[in-house]
Amino acid sequence: MNADAPARPHPRSGRPLRLVAILAALALALVLAVGWLLQPQRAVGFLLARVSSALGLEITASGAVEYRLRGTPQVVVRDLVAREPGATAPILRAQRVLLALPWSTIRARGNDLTVTRIELDAPVFDLPAFQHWQATRPPSETRVPTLTNGLRIRDGMVANDDWRIQGLAVDIAELHPERMLRMRVRGRYLDPPLSIPADLAIAVANPLRLAKGSASGVAGVGALDFAGDGWRVPSKVTLSGPLRLGKDSALVKPMAFGMAARYESASTKLPFVLGLHGPMSFNNATWRVVPMQAVLRGGDTMPDLRGRGSLSLGRQLRLHLGGEIAAWPAGWPALPPPLAQSNSPLPFALDYTGRMDLADVASLELQRDDTRFEGRFRTTDITAWANAETQGSPLPPLSGRLGTPRLDIAGATLEGVEVELDDPDLPPAKK
Repeated sequence: MNADAPARPHPRSGRPLRLVAILAALALALVLAVGWLLQPQRAVGFLLARVSSALGLEITASGAVEYRLRGTPQVVVRDLVAREPGATAPILRAQRVLLALPWSTIRARGNDLTVTRIELDAPVFDLPAFQHWQATRPPSETRVPTLTNGLRIRDGMVANDDWRIQGLAVDIAELHPERMLRMRVRGRYLDPPLSIPADLAIAVANPLRLAKGSASGVAGVGALDFAGDGWRVPSKVTLSGPLRLGKDSALVKPMAFGMAARYESASTKLPFVLGLHGPMSFNNATWRVVPMQAVLRGGDTMPDLRGRGSLSLGRQLRLHLGGEIAAWPAGWPALPPPLAQSNSPLPFALDYTGRMDLADVASLELQRDDTRFEGRFRTTDITAWANAETQGSPLPPLSGRLGTPRLDIAGATLEGVEVELDDPDLPPAKK
């Protein structure tokens, strides 16, 4: 052995150096990654790009962003826009969106949909744009997230081709896919000239069933304020039944609906209580209850009645109702004898198609014993005549025919009476 030859390095003597180099490289990579994450705009841009790719959407946020990693990760973006690639109308715009979710959800990479909290300020949701995007998506399992600290929406809007909801506010304390969901919803449904401000507390028995298109029990209670040009109907309402949601439709079958309300116009205030039962559907900006059972309690100013028929409520009101009026309302002008002495109910058939304020012409068939009436009238004119402090005319403003075997007027008895009334302000009857 040559004493001057250099000694061979020990086989393990270089490993600590390589380990140090690897740890240094990892530390540098970690520092760079943390530095990148601490730049909210870049981090949020990366996250939005991942979400956009997964959903087949273009999602951008042009406003300031906030990003928090400590504790529960949280991101806040402003001026968010989500649209289908190539589409003109965005599916969603929002001034501010907050999303807080636990680390377990982030690590699960979509297998866990637990979210801590969602907040949306001034979101605008375009329903036709959403439906167009949804039609392009491949079929997939319907999933409902878990929200442990709830959802809050303020000053939102849902826009459709023929109706919209403005001033939408939603508060949900927590959401679990298969547990009872309770929420408060406020907003204004608009389909001019119809306007319906609403403030409702709603409970959904099983959100996952509802999301999958199956029926789930729903109950609501609160205030609705139907309003149009020169009239309004402030009301307290209750509604319950199994709800099924469609693409742009809803069906509650059967529905139980109750309303304690008051019809108000410039000259009229009519309190009443209404109950409806039957399948209620919503489609093409129209509510329909077909077939319908109805009970009305009107006190002295409106009749107490029970009836069956159909109701359609949209840009026009369509009502067909047949049944019995229990008794002649005490607040209406008194009937002449012998009609006034009879306690018989009054079978009726009512048809109306027209404006929501009942200002168009209705037709009515009414009977008591052997006395029959067939006529046409405007409800607003009849109401004003019945409530007038001084009667300008003893005859109501209507057109029609009255036939009765006997009528007592001013001490005289008339037999085989046929009376025809003609209101010149009414348009001719359609043949």
